[in-house]
Amino acid sequence: MTLDRVPIPSPNYSSRAGAAVRLICLHTAQGPDNFEDLGAYFADPASGVSSHVGIDDLAVNTVGEYVRRDYKAWTAANANPVAVQAELCAFAEWDATEWANHPDMLANTAAWIAEEAAHYGIPIVKLSPAEAQGTGRGVCQHADLGAWGGGHWDCGNGFPVDAVLALARGVTQPSLFEEADMIIVRKSTGEASVFNGATKQRIADPASLAAYTAAGLALADITDRDYDAIPNS
Repeated sequence: MTLDRVPIPSPNYSSRAGAAVRLICLHTAQGPDNFEDLGAYFADPASGVSSHVGIDDLAVNTVGEYVRRDYKAWTAANANPVAVQAELCAFAEWDATEWANHPDMLANTAAWIAEEAAHYGIPIVKLSPAEAQGTGRGVCQHADLGAWGGGHWDCGNGFPVDAVLALARGVTQPSLFEEADMIIVRKSTGEASVFNGATKQRIADPASLAAYTAAGLALADITDRDYDAIPNS
């Protein structure tokens, strides 16, 4: 399903001057809790900043769009010419448990990543800081850009980037989960894994679990004995 992009134009943008987009970059807004308020901030010329979209969890499959993707938004210093960028209405201080309370935001983020990746032909892979600051093509967080990108630490250590990227791959390839008949299995201790019918892969934290369930994977509580009997992938 195509994202509903609500336009809230910002005057704070400029030309990419021929630079090719190679980064899909994620940020936390560190204040506004919805994309409308964030858009109002970016719409003020005096703020001097912007992003391409803002993402919250108030509306499913909906984001605010402030700057067209073919223009340069102003949010990551030297990385701006080569990045398409999203501000999550969240805080870098959030731990994994708090991120898990925002599954719709994670799902909206994954859907946006999928659309940008499809548009630019960028692989949905997590970049290391060296790759993001070098010539890598993929997805990064603001922190991965280091001083080159302004010296920030968002989206923070608790952000479930691996689960969001897995969800984004599912968005771009709708048959991914269906063909593998994937579900989530959970034992009595709360430990959970993605099960593909043959092997299981452990889910690292509550936020990742929330992202997988937002992707539509069913959750089945099974006996500890049955859980432990499934081979690890």
